[in-house]
Amino acid sequence: MTSIFLYDTTLRDGSQREDISLSVEDKLTIAHRLAEFGMHYIECGWPGSNPKDADFFARANRMNLPARLAAFGRTRHANSSCDDDGNLRALIEAGTPAVTLVGKTWDYHVSHVLATTPAENLAMIRDSVAWMKSRGREVIFDAEHFYDGFVANPEYAMATLFAAAEAGADWLVLCETNGGKLPWEMEAMTREVAARLPNARLGVHCHNDTGCAVANSLAGVRAGASMVQGTVNGYGERVGNADLVTILPNLQFKMGYAVLPEERLRELTSLSRFVAEVANLKHDDHQPYTGHSAFAHKGGIHVAAILKSPDTYQHIDPERVGNEMRSVTSELSGRGNIQLQARRLGLDLDNAAAQHVLAQIKHLEHEGFTFEAAEASVELMFHRLSAAYLRPFELLDYFVITERRHGRGLLSEATVKVKLGEVVKFTAAEGNGPVNALATALQDALVEVYPVLRSVRLIDYKVRILAGSAGTAANTRVLIDFQSGVESWTTVGASPNIIDASWRALSDSMEYALMRLGADNQ
Repeated sequence: MTSIFLYDTTLRDGSQREDISLSVEDKLTIAHRLAEFGMHYIECGWPGSNPKDADFFARANRMNLPARLAAFGRTRHANSSCDDDGNLRALIEAGTPAVTLVGKTWDYHVSHVLATTPAENLAMIRDSVAWMKSRGREVIFDAEHFYDGFVANPEYAMATLFAAAEAGADWLVLCETNGGKLPWEMEAMTREVAARLPNARLGVHCHNDTGCAVANSLAGVRAGASMVQGTVNGYGERVGNADLVTILPNLQFKMGYAVLPEERLRELTSLSRFVAEVANLKHDDHQPYTGHSAFAHKGGIHVAAILKSPDTYQHIDPERVGNEMRSVTSELSGRGNIQLQARRLGLDLDNAAAQHVLAQIKHLEHEGFTFEAAEASVELMFHRLSAAYLRPFELLDYFVITERRHGRGLLSEATVKVKLGEVVKFTAAEGNGPVNALATALQDALVEVYPVLRSVRLIDYKVRILAGSAGTAANTRVLIDFQSGVESWTTVGASPNIIDASWRALSDSMEYALMRLGADNQ
């Protein structure tokens, strides 16, 4: 079967996403990880377009990455020579073994964007490809707007491909630039191109404006393409590019192509999340294959089934892409959800214990708690079932005030009285709000006995006001995220009073930290 080559353009097309701005160090870090993972081609940017990309190419070429780097640019200007074209010279100076040249294939763009003639555009394509080939570069011709051009004027769109092929282009990549085509349209047009250019190596480059970029890419492969261009996590302009993170396992697991060694695909989840982290974006929990929720099960019937046989509600073993099966705990859970989640934590709950926790969760969710995002609170419930578990502290009292004082503005103070064994600690603290003051006072009360808590810090605080009703006692829910080093966790509290809801989440977080980090760590 034909080998499929992956061409990653995260560093160029992906960085055109509205909320992404990658530094040179970011791009070098991502390029190194992509190459280690096994991407065949890495498109690094448009040399000459900005100083950042020029610096990147100078440094990337010294890294000796195990992937072919490609510089991206356009064909020569109309009515000029390649020797005088600054863009083409910048591509050569970038020093990459591959060069991707984008050229117009839609006659509408030729007349309205380039403002030149169809014949001159063909000459621009032919001359630029030949010029690059004469300088020893592998040339990938990106046929921009090919599918729209093919619909409007199929003979001219094909003429642009013939021009690139005759000039020596190594690849002809059909670009679905506007993202408006559907999979059956893509497959039919790509198949016709493959029939008319039987000796050409074809690729596809799709955008996601109709939500079909992944499906369109797979359709292109079915029709004869052997290169797929895309980005990690589908990052890109407008609504994004084709997502290589989803395309790759679909090609390998669903369509039978041996794209990368199986052990590489076990790194797919970590790659997906790594790129999101470097790009300073929250990873999509619902990303196919690699999302935190991709193999999460909430319905009790589902979990009861997967405990007997995981493939009853999973299309693949999540370990094949480096992910894991999870159970989500909520009022929709069954006993199996609880036992599966406990098993992930190394705990073995019998049926009676699991039923006890489940009843507690359902009661608390009726009051306004939610445990789907607060797994630390659930884990505490498991440990509290054990007769050997001793809670590290006990709340006796707390007092919180917020007032505006002349000359000082708003001021929040909190006092906390807790019992640690036979010792009672009483502390007070100020904060930039009542919850901050309460958190500081609690941490100050505990840290002398439990110095490990010095490393713990609050990183996020979320409040949701719930619609009140006769059957619900609580109307405020609080989720609090804490972190210590690489460890992070979330706890939940709910109450008609926001301070009390916050206290419940705060005290659970401190207790969880002591359990997780080691209460005996002095």
